[in-house]
Amino acid sequence: MRKLKDSAAGSFDSATLRSGGRRSSLHLTVGIEAAMWYTNHMLRFTKMNGAGNDFVMIDNRSGDVHLSAQQIAKICDRHRGVGADGVLLVEPATNSADFRMRYYNSDGGEAEMCGNGARCFARFVERVADTRKNVSFETPAGIIAAQLQGELVTLHMSEPAELQLNVTLAVGYENKIIHFVNTGVPHVVIPVVNIEEIDVLHEGAAIRRHEMFSPKGANVNFLERRGGNKIAIRTYERGVESETLACGTGVVASALIFAATEKTDGPIGVLVRGGSELSVDFRRDGERLTDVTLTGPAEFVFEGTLEL
Repeated sequence: MRKLKDSAAGSFDSATLRSGGRRSSLHLTVGIEAAMWYTNHMLRFTKMNGAGNDFVMIDNRSGDVHLSAQQIAKICDRHRGVGADGVLLVEPATNSADFRMRYYNSDGGEAEMCGNGARCFARFVERVADTRKNVSFETPAGIIAAQLQGELVTLHMSEPAELQLNVTLAVGYENKIIHFVNTGVPHVVIPVVNIEEIDVLHEGAAIRRHEMFSPKGANVNFLERRGGNKIAIRTYERGVESETLACGTGVVASALIFAATEKTDGPIGVLVRGGSELSVDFRRDGERLTDVTLTGPAEFVFEGTLEL
């Protein structure tokens, strides 16, 4: 097989890829045996994506992997590293959950929760730890339970909090009507007529760093109604500092805001920038929306090792 050369990670060989409806697996090996996860500054990883939101997955149940923010940013660099929106580590749980999920954005900062990453996490631990189809893991946002059905994963999300509707926000010389909810991480949701006409990078960055959400900031979602119980969204993610193809907690936030403002019940279909449609369901308890679930794909892309 022809050897491929990558300037950041060295020489890659033993590459295979199967796609379509079957399992996709591109195995990349650099310099050490694949059975070794972390030795001599070589790190084994798995690349996955959830609805286009892509991640580097690392098994750290041994506790041997200690990555700096600079190393995480290098891994996520799409020109000099593997390339990803974030890094997820599997670690032993410190409470009643099966595992602990650590999530880092591509800037190296740790975040409380990532919906698309959590679905990938569930499938990843099924593979590396041979778990059952139901698995739980602790996050700073609470314990998340997951149910696996092939490439689809349903997450039982933490309870939404801090719901605020119809808030006036001064952005530059304009007042915008926004909605806010925390679905594990803080999200602003702004209904628009046509999401294709939105300058997500410019408008998203301005709202993400608004003093109302300081010091940590908020993610920003632009929501377009598509008829019935379907919406389409575009998301500017903090930590990535750009638009991403999907944001799981943003999907949940947008669906809940849509349900609250339109007085509709679930499930709600949410079309993301990457082309996938995710499903959000919930139970109404008076004015509260509770027992929230997020269902969507989680796919393996390739495996490999890299030099730190």
